[in-house]
Amino acid sequence: MLNAFQEGVVVVVCVNMIAVLGMSVLTGFTRLFSFGNAGFMSIGAYTAAICSVQLHLPFPLAILCGALMAGVVAWLVGSLTIRLRGDYFLISCLGFGECVRVLFNYTKNITGGANGYSGIPYHTTAAVALFCAVLAFVVAWNFIHSRFGQSLSAIRENEVAAAANGIDVVRAKKMSFVFSAIYAGWAGGLYAHYLRHITPALFNLGKSSELIITTVLGGLGSLTGSVLGTLVVQLLPEIFRGLAEYRMLFYGIAVVVVILVRPSGLFGYREFSLTGIIRFFKKKFGRETSVQ
Repeated sequence: MLNAFQEGVVVVVCVNMIAVLGMSVLTGFTRLFSFGNAGFMSIGAYTAAICSVQLHLPFPLAILCGALMAGVVAWLVGSLTIRLRGDYFLISCLGFGECVRVLFNYTKNITGGANGYSGIPYHTTAAVALFCAVLAFVVAWNFIHSRFGQSLSAIRENEVAAAANGIDVVRAKKMSFVFSAIYAGWAGGLYAHYLRHITPALFNLGKSSELIITTVLGGLGSLTGSVLGTLVVQLLPEIFRGLAEYRMLFYGIAVVVVILVRPSGLFGYREFSLTGIIRFFKKKFGRETSVQ
């Protein structure tokens, strides 16, 4: 049995892992950097919370509503911004995230404003969060390895060549943007039902930056790298917790060292797989046996 602290660590790791997996699909496979995914997390969190508290919907349905609401908003935002390139898209997403945070601050009658929204039932246990993280990885893995995912990979390698081969680049980018927002909303809904009290300040620019840093650290274009990156980013501060005020300093140094040693991320474009490990050992030990 996990104690309260350990359960909290598992929940936070899994919630962030879901959001980072969505970011990995967007950034790692289409090269679109978004500083607005914390805004989608807040939309999912507040929607799920309102569905649970005021509409009395079951927990799974409330989470689904939060994720779908984030996806709908992303579809609307993507319709306006997805054709923008490079820094222009990034800045537009940054502005969107800040607008959502300010909007929730000023809609006191609905969201509680800066004081936050409370009374949310506690449903996100460690088991629930772990199940959702595994499910999110399986869905993202199948999505990336589907025909549509192959189109995203083609866009990542050469957008012009992908368009020349009949791939609808704008549609593919828009769908990956919506996919990442749904995952962010999913994570936000789970987070709300763990904290039981949420405020707009939880979903600020720093949160969006953390998601991007984790994605880059794990390796662009690698879902398993995103999982490992999340573990590193979320667990390092806890490992250094005994160092009190110096723990964040050591955490920052550790992240910088990883980036310097592995510029392409911990996994780069590769994926960790049991099949690859088995093939490696067969090749290694098979060669040794043949030499003997």
